[in-house]
Amino acid sequence: MTGSARFFYPLATLLTLVLPACVFASSGHAAETLDLTSHNVGYISLLLFAIAYLFVMAEEYTHLRKSKPVLLAAGIIWILIAWVYAQHDMPHAAGIAIRHNILEYAELFFFLLVAMTYINALEERLVFQALRAKLVSAGLSFRQLFWITGALSFLISPVADNLTTALLMCAVVMALGKGKAKFVSLACINIVVAANAGGAFSPFGDITTLMVWQKGIVSFSEFFALFLPSLVNWIVPATIMSFAIEKSKPEGDGQIVNMKRGGITVIFLFLMTIATAVSFHNFLHLPPMAGMMMGLSYLKIYGFYLKKTHTKHAKGVVYDPEKADERLGDTVAFDIFKSVARAEWDTLFFFYGVILCVGGLGFMGYLGMVSHIMYGSWGATSANVTVGLLSAIVDNIPVMFAVLTMLPDMSQGQWLLVTLTAGVGGSLLSIGSAAGVALMGQARGVYTFGAHLKWTPVIALGYGASIVTHFLVNGSKF
Repeated sequence: MTGSARFFYPLATLLTLVLPACVFASSGHAAETLDLTSHNVGYISLLLFAIAYLFVMAEEYTHLRKSKPVLLAAGIIWILIAWVYAQHDMPHAAGIAIRHNILEYAELFFFLLVAMTYINALEERLVFQALRAKLVSAGLSFRQLFWITGALSFLISPVADNLTTALLMCAVVMALGKGKAKFVSLACINIVVAANAGGAFSPFGDITTLMVWQKGIVSFSEFFALFLPSLVNWIVPATIMSFAIEKSKPEGDGQIVNMKRGGITVIFLFLMTIATAVSFHNFLHLPPMAGMMMGLSYLKIYGFYLKKTHTKHAKGVVYDPEKADERLGDTVAFDIFKSVARAEWDTLFFFYGVILCVGGLGFMGYLGMVSHIMYGSWGATSANVTVGLLSAIVDNIPVMFAVLTMLPDMSQGQWLLVTLTAGVGGSLLSIGSAAGVALMGQARGVYTFGAHLKWTPVIALGYGASIVTHFLVNGSKF
């Protein structure tokens, strides 16, 4: 799943200065719109969006949560839109438009809320901690650990999300790499690349793939055509970086962690929830979000069973409420609402702000302008490769939402290409994905922007190789 965000399409401001446009009302049509691309309100909105993203980019230094500036910008942008439309005797047009954006956000919100709740439930049942302990105690060499953490990142992120997966694998690397700064740095880079690549071939692996799936542009099974290109995207830089990893073995800490009661069942219920969401979309033609919400009932009912059958004093374990999460066995009753409360609310609100900001700029006419230049003048392939490069600087969520709002006429192969590039392009820089930003905080001072930048040419080689692979293996889709 993606979290660091930056300003979308900085070129748009320049375009508004050099491309002529005028404000007009298209009368005589059912849906009247205004072209505001050269109106003062349009310029102000672009400036507001740019300022909001500057604050988002500076979150690490200001500690101002990223949702706050984009929520404010979204509100002001739609106030300006509503004001202009009211001046042109179209008071209801803005309301109709914003409701369309809110509907798109609502589907994304409920889908992600259920997924985050399941991930939090798995963490509460110590599923991830148990996996970490097994890896730590396995007696692997640094080079083996490099490959295993990368492979697990690639395989887990399609089901969980790239952020959770990266944090889990980084915890393993940090536990075993004490005093080995070079290993930790390279392993973190590998984890970021692998997690982003793994999330690119699954609707559940990244917000961008989820948006494409929910839009109905690419079916669930068609995403797996990106498996080989995604694998190449990770394997190429990982192979080169692995030669810089020493073969000695780290010392394990001997810690043993057992999953809490019901951990395996929660994993099974999560898989059942995913199957339900896919079935709702593929067979019933209902929003995947509805299937996810039904899947949440599985966890809620099972949570009720865990709570009713809970034994406060586990056999052989003295209950200590302050260290409950550190105890072995079923020492704390399962509470589904704690898992809901621990969802990434700042991220969810951030998505709301992004969708309404980009939706507002699109309603003004800016996305149509950018679409005409990129997909009309440059061509689909060049535009889609550029989208991936932009996602290393600009968060891939507003980039992909903008592409989906433009809805350019492209082949299935091109839609898969932009899904791939938007998903893996963020690996080029440490600030290009939520996984990279999170790991810079978790491995502060070791995994840094500069350390990642040194290997950007190698990662770019994987980026180019994945695009070539996509054209080779999925050529029939173009």
